[in-house]
Parts: sequence; structure tokens; C-alpha cells
Amino acid sequence: MGAATTASNANLKNYMLVTLAYWGFTLTDGALRMLVLLYFNEIGYTPLQIAFLFLFYEAFGIVTNFLGGWIGSQMGLKLTLYAGIGLQVFALLMLSFLNRDWVQWMAIAYVMTAQAFSGIAKDLTKMSSKSAIRLVVPQDAQSSLFKWVAVLTGSKNALKGVGFFMGAALLATVGFVNSLWMMAAGLFLVMLTGFFLPGGMGKIKAKVKFTQLFSKSPEINVLSAARFFLFGSRDVWFVVGLPVFLRSILGWSFFEAGGFLACWVIGYGAVQFLAPTLLNRFNGGQPPQSKTIQFWTFTLTTVPAAIAVALQAGLPAAQVIIVGLAVFGIVFAFNSAVHSYLVLAFTDDDKVALNVGFYYMANSGGRLVGTVLSGLVYQLSGLVGCLGVSTLFVLAAGIISLKLPDPQPSKAIA
Repeated sequence: MGAATTASNANLKNYMLVTLAYWGFTLTDGALRMLVLLYFNEIGYTPLQIAFLFLFYEAFGIVTNFLGGWIGSQMGLKLTLYAGIGLQVFALLMLSFLNRDWVQWMAIAYVMTAQAFSGIAKDLTKMSSKSAIRLVVPQDAQSSLFKWVAVLTGSKNALKGVGFFMGAALLATVGFVNSLWMMAAGLFLVMLTGFFLPGGMGKIKAKVKFTQLFSKSPEINVLSAARFFLFGSRDVWFVVGLPVFLRSILGWSFFEAGGFLACWVIGYGAVQFLAPTLLNRFNGGQPPQSKTIQFWTFTLTTVPAAIAVALQAGLPAAQVIIVGLAVFGIVFAFNSAVHSYLVLAFTDDDKVALNVGFYYMANSGGRLVGTVLSGLVYQLSGLVGCLGVSTLFVLAAGIISLKLPDPQPSKAIA
């Protein structure tokens, strides 16, 4: 009994340390995005030019998740977690040396490079944190795993929205460079928590050949493919199309548009946080099964389609966007929370870093494709076109999810 209590206390301590590190990173990640958006808007960049400053941020996430899972399995998740935080500190400091008098192409190249480091940092930290939860949470039941994954993911997304506000406030009060230095200093203090985490988390004894990174279980492959289209469906209208529409068509100021999107992200995170409690009412207290994700994915298909139809019908665009985005956020949050649970429920302890890294590689791929298509489709056919592509992406995710089996209890119970 005493040994079990000690182990439980150690797990709780490790969970809190991992969560604290992820929270610290997330605040700076959201703040940095808003700093870059506001600053480059101030010096005259167009929304599309600003959006493409984040292209490397997404692109490097694909490689990072793929290789990061392998590195974590060989060297431990503690190393990848705090390497990610360290890279974010480097990216913040690098951006602080940006000179607004540089010619445009040089400034863009410099910022894209810094954003590449930040993208690597983000995906190393996310992969490590979510993999670590599989190992440190006392998993006496599948519902326990679902609850703690939802707490981590939901709080992360809410804090990213808070980071949007923090970035705007710092820029307005202390300026671009001082904001970056302050965030770098705060994140460096967060790194010190690494001294209290065990070093071998997620490390497997056997050496994994590089070719084995492509060999995943059918469940992980199917879930990863569905994740690709799910997150592509969000970013294809949310990243470029929606902000440009709010500013150029509805005439919202940058602060109105940014504040609205920040509130959306916070609300989205809150729904993710509450997802286990809310979904229990639908599942009779049972953890999510394959039919859970199938139901919520096909439900999501109707939302962007309905928004597009409403805009085409000439209904008041501002009200349609506000209500439609709120509904989309709620349903999407349920989908994301169940996805985050299933990837851990479908994997074993000794493969968690490999599988989670592979899964979030698909996530990054979807976001990259969604970001590029968001700008391209908006230029060709406006927000309605973006919403049409979003609908097709969600439909593809739903069809793919039909191949998912139910998770086995042995996979989700330590």
C-alpha cells in the first residue's frame, strides 16, 4: 500500500511538472504568434504575407514529429521536452535582433527561419508532453486517461488564447524587442523544472531502426490519416481566409479580429477541458469508442457546409460567422479531445513516443496543407470556397474513421 501511494505521488508530481512546462511554452507560443501578426501588420505587410511567415512553422513540424518520436524513444522524453523549450528561448532571442530597416525579402527570410525553430520547439514540446502523460498518469481505467489528456489539451488551448492577449498587451506596453526578451527569460525559468523529472521517461531498451518509423499499427495509421484531414479542415478557413474576411469584408479592426479569434481559442480549450464530463452523458460513463469519433466527425461535416450556405443565402455575415464559428469550435473540440485520447489508448508504453510522434506528424501535415490552401482558395473563391474545402476534408476524416476498431482495455491501462 505504501509503495503504491509513493508511486501515485511521484506520478502526480511528474504530471504537474510536465503540465507546467507545457503551459509555460504554450503562453509564449500564443503570444509570439500575436506579436508577429501585430508587428508586421504595423509595418505594412498584407495579411497573406503575414500568414506565409508561419509557413516554416508548420512545415518543420512534420519532420520534427516524425524524428522527435524516434529521438524520444531512444533518449527519453525529458530530453525532447526541454530541448523544445530551449529552442523556443533561442527563437525568441533570435527574433529580438530583427531590424525593421532590413529590405523586405531579408526580413521575411529571417522571420521564417526563426519561426522554423519555433515550430520545431512547439512540436517537440507537444509530442513529449502528450507522450509523457501516457506514462505518468495513474491509469486505473480508460476514463482516467481520457480525463487527464483532456485536462492537458484543453488547458493548453485555453492558455494559447490567453497568450494572444498577452502578446498584444506586451507589444503595446513594452514594445516588440522587450516583449521577446521577457518571454525568453520566463521560459528559461520554466526549463529549471526539468531537474525534477526522471530522465528515462519514454525511453525503450531496444534500438529502433530508422526504417521502423514507417511501420505503425493499423489503428495508428488510420487515426493519423483522419487527423490529417481533421486539422486541415480547420486551418483551410481559419488561418488565412477567416482573418482576411473579418478585416477586408466585415471591416473589423485588427484588434477586433484578433480578440475575437483569441476568445474562440480560449472557448475551444474550455470545451476540450470539459469534454470527458460532457461526453460521459452521451456514452453512459464509458470512455470513447470508435463510434464516438465517427459520430462527432460526421456531425462536424455539417457545420462548415451550413456556414457556407448561410453566407451564400445573404444572411448577415457577422452573425453567421460568430454563431457558426462557435458551433464549429464546440464540435471540433469534442473531435480533437477524443482523437488525443485514442492515440494513447491505441499504443503501448514502450511505443508511445514513436506512435505519438508519427500521429502528430500527420497533424502538422494537415495544418500545413490547410494553411497553404487557405490562402490559395480564398484568393480564388473567397471564404465560401474555403468552407467548401473544409467540408470535404471533414467528410474524408469521417470516412477514414469508419475503419477504426474500439480500443482494447489492455492498451489503455498501465
